[in-house]
Amino acid sequence: MRILILGAGKVGGTLAESLAREAFDITLVDNDIGVLEELRDKLDIQTVHGSGSHPDVLRQAGADDADMLIAVTASDEVNMVACQVCYSLFRTPIKIARIRSSSYMTGDDFFSRDHMPIDVLINPEEVVMDNIRQLLEHPGALQVLDFANGRVQLVAVKAHYGGPLVGQELRFLRERMPNVDTRVAAIFRRGQAIDPQSDTVIEVDDEVFFIAASKHINAVMAELRQVERPYKHIMIAGGGYIGLRLAKSIEPFFSVKVLEIDPQRAEQIAEELDSALVLNVDVTNRELLLEENIEQCDAFCAVTNDDEVNIMSSLMAKRLGVRQVMTLISKPAYVDLVQGGDIDIAISPEQATTSSLLTHVRRADVVKVHSLRRGAAEAIEAIAHGDDKSSKVVGRAVRDVELPPGTSIGAIVRGEQVFVAHDEVVVEPDDHIILFLVDKRQVAAVERLFQVGITFF
Repeated sequence: MRILILGAGKVGGTLAESLAREAFDITLVDNDIGVLEELRDKLDIQTVHGSGSHPDVLRQAGADDADMLIAVTASDEVNMVACQVCYSLFRTPIKIARIRSSSYMTGDDFFSRDHMPIDVLINPEEVVMDNIRQLLEHPGALQVLDFANGRVQLVAVKAHYGGPLVGQELRFLRERMPNVDTRVAAIFRRGQAIDPQSDTVIEVDDEVFFIAASKHINAVMAELRQVERPYKHIMIAGGGYIGLRLAKSIEPFFSVKVLEIDPQRAEQIAEELDSALVLNVDVTNRELLLEENIEQCDAFCAVTNDDEVNIMSSLMAKRLGVRQVMTLISKPAYVDLVQGGDIDIAISPEQATTSSLLTHVRRADVVKVHSLRRGAAEAIEAIAHGDDKSSKVVGRAVRDVELPPGTSIGAIVRGEQVFVAHDEVVVEPDDHIILFLVDKRQVAAVERLFQVGITFF
């Protein structure tokens, strides 16, 4: 597949690196020749210097025979014009654009072939806001991922000392919870993946990924760590796009304070919020945070546009007594440095956006993709097609599906029914299969597994 990426910023660069590992034919376009040279030296990709919205630059980049355009420059307008040019001049089949401004979201089919021909819209801030909201709804979770329209969730938690299952074999999970169906999809211990078997013993600080119907998630979490009381008081550092949208989303359910250093911005967002309290405060000022009773906060969400401010305010909040801190970090190198210490959860907008985009480059009938552990692992929701003669999946019990190494089936969704993928469950046509890959290099093998033989047609 030939993919044309416009914009070599954090999202474009991260995406190019991720796709180049999978042997896609990638061409990257940007105005910054220095960034292009750096990425070209590091990755096996082609680069073109110039504006991504100019027809001559797009032609030079190979838009006339590209299978997909992904426009993720810093400008909504450049991204939109590029999609229009690729549609009108080059008939590019799939056009994906990052659109950040809510002003363009008119709800009147503006993004359609008759008006602005964009097939898929990506909004990184919206993705990040949804991720944080999910984490606030599940205290103690490191990651919460939705599948099958929210019927199933894959959750990552760290096993804490004192958790009922710590020091026990996995088989005891079913014995302790006979009425809850769940499956441990993967365990990461000291950064290394462990294939979970029934006799695998959970250790303190294991990162455990488990899958279950959404209504059972909190019950399973309680078995892996001490029960966390629900969050009540939330403090948001930063009143930008993410901070405002997050506050709007959660203010009906939590007591919310928003801290914003710019007095005009603070006044503006205060008018847009109903019950949330907006304070014109420097989030790195210890005395001011103490005046606002930060020690009574259950969660501190640092979502300013400055990584250093987010990190420093989060470290301060943790040491002042906040139960959990979530920190927005744009620089990938910082994520590995800070997560797991005083900062409980580091959130990467680039990684979240990459997950959204990967759904559209998978070759099988893939509904959703989540990139995990900084891109090393992946969770996929794929649809099984065909019959027992044309498919390598349909008509087979889970134990008989020949999965690539390091791949496991976590759950099967059939209509409204959720089946945790125990060995005897048989796959039927149109089932949604949720798979966990501890090694992303096996993605191509999983795609081939779900491709239907020609005899089906």
